[in-house]
Amino acid sequence: MSEQAAQVFRSSTRQQRGRRSALSAAAAVAVGVMALGTLAPHAAFAAARPDTVQQGLNALVRADGLPAALASVQDREGRTRTYTAGVGDLATGSKVPDDGQVRIGSNTKVFTAVVVLQLVGEGKIGLDAKVDSYLPGLVRGEGFDGRRITVRQLLQHTSGLPDYEALIEDDIRQHRYRDPRDLLDIAFQRKADFDAGTSWGYSNTNYLLAGLIIQKVTGRPLAEEMDKRVIQRIGLRHTYFPAPGDMTIREAHPHGYHKDSAEAPLRDVTEIDPSVGWAAGQLISTNSDLNRFLTALLAGRLLPAAQLAQMRTTVPIGDTGAGYGLGLMSRPLSCGGVYWGHGGDINGYETRGGVTDDGRAASVAVTVIPPDPETTEHVGSLVDAALCR
Repeated sequence: MSEQAAQVFRSSTRQQRGRRSALSAAAAVAVGVMALGTLAPHAAFAAARPDTVQQGLNALVRADGLPAALASVQDREGRTRTYTAGVGDLATGSKVPDDGQVRIGSNTKVFTAVVVLQLVGEGKIGLDAKVDSYLPGLVRGEGFDGRRITVRQLLQHTSGLPDYEALIEDDIRQHRYRDPRDLLDIAFQRKADFDAGTSWGYSNTNYLLAGLIIQKVTGRPLAEEMDKRVIQRIGLRHTYFPAPGDMTIREAHPHGYHKDSAEAPLRDVTEIDPSVGWAAGQLISTNSDLNRFLTALLAGRLLPAAQLAQMRTTVPIGDTGAGYGLGLMSRPLSCGGVYWGHGGDINGYETRGGVTDDGRAASVAVTVIPPDPETTEHVGSLVDAALCR
């Protein structure tokens, strides 16, 4: 496994997790990807029993020191149960709202990929067409060229394009609006990570370009297309793409926090400008809406069979046992089989979850990006435990 893939595995594919001091909307975005492979269950929820999920959330708060944790679990028959633990607002001591809204970071990538694949099914985008076919002259830099990179390679992170997140200052990430093309200008200051199609490397830059292609082909803003084609289509009542300048979370939500280091105090970062994530990580949702979205996707309610099959065709992420498709990841389960999802980190929130082909679904959110990989593994382990119980 390459050093990059090894880092992705150790840190739940959190983009350049070592830059802990710079975690932000983009960093969260960056991770879009959760703990990879089958994780050893956290001791507090290792045993399968009816309250496994609640035990796991309690452990994340009491043992791992997270402010709050939320979960939504759906069984094969579609029955859903929600859970909470911890405190929703450290300043007031308020309760964690049941199934509260959170920023979902790189889970946004799955929504963006679905819209691209819908347009592929409509004959408006070619998966193996070059980026220059839609954004002529935009992608040029040291070691990369839009005339040699395909749409498929953007969605699968095999383009080799450099990521912009490491070059954005933390205070700017939290409070300043950034246009997608400004972010591309930042990314293109760096050289390619590898030649297109020769390796795998997670980069938010890929999804900025995918979002721009959607806008170019449809003539409509990305947020409108995502709302019409996905959110409204399957009735996600608590999911939305924040408008420019909207730094708040609309509905009941737990506050989100950030630690500049493992020893630093928590600070409230609930209100941020998420534009640095855009097509790669701007959405707000709930655990139950994420379960509903992924269940509908795997059931064929959002994509034709041909495009869904393409989405589920993965490339390996090192030797982790996980694979990355077109905006969708597969991970092995400790009880056998795999589950499908993504995951996301953004200032204040970390989300992990996925669904199985037989209809089981589980999503977990915590209200700080853990400052250590072990806690992130505990979050991923709880997803595994919830799906396998």
